[in-house]
Amino acid sequence: MKRILFGLLMLSTVLLTAQEKSGAVLFFETLKKQCGKSFEGEIKEGNNDTFKDKKLVMHVRNCDEKTIRIPFFVGEDKSRTWVLTLENNRIQLKHDHRHDDGSEDKITQYGGTSTNSGSASVQIFPADQETFNIIPAAAANVWWITINETSFTYNLRRIGSDRLFTVYFDLTKTVPTPAAPWGWKD
Repeated sequence: MKRILFGLLMLSTVLLTAQEKSGAVLFFETLKKQCGKSFEGEIKEGNNDTFKDKKLVMHVRNCDEKTIRIPFFVGEDKSRTWVLTLENNRIQLKHDHRHDDGSEDKITQYGGTSTNSGSASVQIFPADQETFNIIPAAAANVWWITINETSFTYNLRRIGSDRLFTVYFDLTKTVPTPAAPWGWKD
């Protein structure tokens, strides 16, 4: 009888612990499972000449307790990295843009922070003040990322306009790991 009670106590502790995790933490944990892997993407929404007819690859390259860095390659352009930072049950998304010599682009570090803990599968990032300061027209931007066991999407909507961009990645099909993005060492 003691073993059964002990087993039930342990099970309830595990269930309570799992329920105590915020959506942001669960989202982060799901994304971290992809660390070290690369995936090819395809545009699902939006007409962006920068991306047209180019191979799109995301590489969940660098993960630690608080930060996940995901270089996003557009053909031979290795300038973009999505930086997700977890703090106080919120996730911040920043866009780190570099030149091929590794120096920062003048348009970099824009993005936003989730306004709540979100869900395990969706995080939403309205543009922050830094984004407005860098790109005034982007003050109405809202980014969101979705993830589950089989897919990842990166999305952008500019509120009050027709601007919508979605790139989809199939997480069941890895591709060879690309070389380091601009500004990184292998």
